[in-house]
Amino acid sequence: MFEDIFQPATSASVVVLIVAVLVLHILYSSLSSQEKSKEPPGPKPLPLLGNVLQVDLKRLDISFLNLSKTYGSVFTVYLGPKKVVVLTGYQTVKQALVYHAEEFGERYVAPLFHDLNKGNGIVFSNGDTWKEMRRFALSTLKDFGMGKSITEERIIEECHHLIESFEKYDGKAFNNTQLMISITSNIISAFVFGRRYEYTDPGFQAMLKRVHENMHLVGSNFAQMYNMFPWLGRFLKNWRVTMKNSEENREKQKRIIADLKESLNPEMCRCFIDAFLIHKLKLEKSEIKDSQYHEENMVNIVMQLFAAGTDTTANTLQWSLLYMAKYPHVQDQVQEELIRVIGSRQVRVEDRKYLPYTDAVIHEAQRFANIAPLAIPHRTSQDVTFQGYFIKKGTSVVVLLSSVLFDESEWESPHTFNPSHFLDKEGRFIRRDAFLPFSAGRRVCLGEGLARMELFLFFTSLLQRFRFTPPPGVTEDELDLTPVAGLTFCTSPHELCAVVRELL
Repeated sequence: MFEDIFQPATSASVVVLIVAVLVLHILYSSLSSQEKSKEPPGPKPLPLLGNVLQVDLKRLDISFLNLSKTYGSVFTVYLGPKKVVVLTGYQTVKQALVYHAEEFGERYVAPLFHDLNKGNGIVFSNGDTWKEMRRFALSTLKDFGMGKSITEERIIEECHHLIESFEKYDGKAFNNTQLMISITSNIISAFVFGRRYEYTDPGFQAMLKRVHENMHLVGSNFAQMYNMFPWLGRFLKNWRVTMKNSEENREKQKRIIADLKESLNPEMCRCFIDAFLIHKLKLEKSEIKDSQYHEENMVNIVMQLFAAGTDTTANTLQWSLLYMAKYPHVQDQVQEELIRVIGSRQVRVEDRKYLPYTDAVIHEAQRFANIAPLAIPHRTSQDVTFQGYFIKKGTSVVVLLSSVLFDESEWESPHTFNPSHFLDKEGRFIRRDAFLPFSAGRRVCLGEGLARMELFLFFTSLLQRFRFTPPPGVTEDELDLTPVAGLTFCTSPHELCAVVRELL
């Protein structure tokens, strides 16, 4: 009897339960679908062209900053058919690169960079290649003293060579580009090749010229067009020039590697290349297959370390000296502090903490120069919901570093050169969270420690010895701060006078 009473009720309950589950499933699927369809907003793209007609390919950083005022700190643009998500502002960039480091940690390798590197090396690689090569590079460079006293001695030695070269101009105006590139490349050469080069060495200078030219070309309009429409390829003269420069430098590096290989002694490691070759031999003896330690990785790492270690620091030093000539009252304060604290002796890294104003000026020069406004694009490693927006796996992501370095909510006067950004009310140096010229997260600059040491020692040594002024007939106001856009932003061609100061 009880079964007869409860059986219909039980059946009805089951039906209701099933219907409820189906409704919930449909609602959840609908909400999930809506969430996934809520992609970052952006200007409406045209077929094939995307938003190309709405941006300035020469200054994408400015175009993206303007678009962020309309669409927010996370938005979408189409560069040709390629979808790109742009991240702007300190809080957004930090959240992505630090708190979502895994999801935003891959590198987007544009067609031109694939042509140049084929997925080898560190900067333009992903997966096991990137993990192993970055780990090896970091540990090896550390073993060779990067950031330690041995590096300091190398930089100080190079300072002496640089000062001698500046003195030869006897206070007359000259363009310091070649010398700045030479000194920074000599520091990275000491790590990679185990030697330095004379500034007049023709082979060395030819290699640097090719590096400098390519750093400009790969960030130019031509590169943007090629990356959007790779089929243009060999029709573009600049594509052929870029590949020729790269191949000539590749052959030069291979000859250097071959020479080092001939004199290789596993018991005496002289440089990064030696360390790579020795590790490669050990793996071959152990019969380990599928190793990342092959020639293409070695050559590409060397080329990437050489280019990155040369260009960025040289650019920043050039900007720093230009700012000293542009803002003589700042130069006065730097030199007063150097005289008062250091006198005529050689500046050392340990002096940094006693030179707060000078340190602040160097940091402000890095911020204001903004030499890598777009950084190198990232790529999402998986589907991710970020700030309420769905971003699909494999999406190219541009981190607008200039929006961090000029973030009006983080800096008191972001659009002026103001060393006080890094000083407290008592004149003590302070660190700023939004100071991210080296980026952040998994892809933070490999050579940050080396670059900081170089900037400090080169800058202080030069300011201790010389007064930097505009050329005769040119006022401070007439010095041009308009950058030349490339992969990094360098100064416009200019000359400065380096007038020898009387030492105590």
